[in-house]
Amino acid sequence: MIEESELPHLRRCVELARQALEAGDEPFGSVLVSGDGAVLAEDHNRVAGGDRTQHPEFALARWSAAHLTPGERAAATVYTSGEHCPMCAAAHAWVGLGRIVYAASSEQLAGWLSELGVPAPPVRTLPINEVAPGVTVEGPVPELAEEIRELHRRCHS
Repeated sequence: MIEESELPHLRRCVELARQALEAGDEPFGSVLVSGDGAVLAEDHNRVAGGDRTQHPEFALARWSAAHLTPGERAAATVYTSGEHCPMCAAAHAWVGLGRIVYAASSEQLAGWLSELGVPAPPVRTLPINEVAPGVTVEGPVPELAEEIRELHRRCHS
């Protein structure tokens, strides 16, 4: 269950997604928060340069592996504007990060992109727990979904 105190982290993810879009990138943003609630790192999509692996969730997984102990990683939460793709879900699990909270699901995103006529990605969309079954996952968060949908509409229109 998502607590009211967690909504600011998700709103920050939406703001990071907006920043990515304004920088000419796809609108995704993520925040890594410690077990005691401190923001440790944040990032947004950086795929516009041609490296399609430059997702914020992947970057935060790598950052956590370099800067946190296994216990700190397990206690941390990744907040993100959109549900992790399979690559990011795998990275999250491999480094031993804790919970994931996402604002919009992969299923929602796939539907929105289909409505916009955007071709399917080269990697199949899967729920996080099909890739990383041991990770606690919460989302979507309906009050943020429409805002995220609008960012993707702007990106692909």
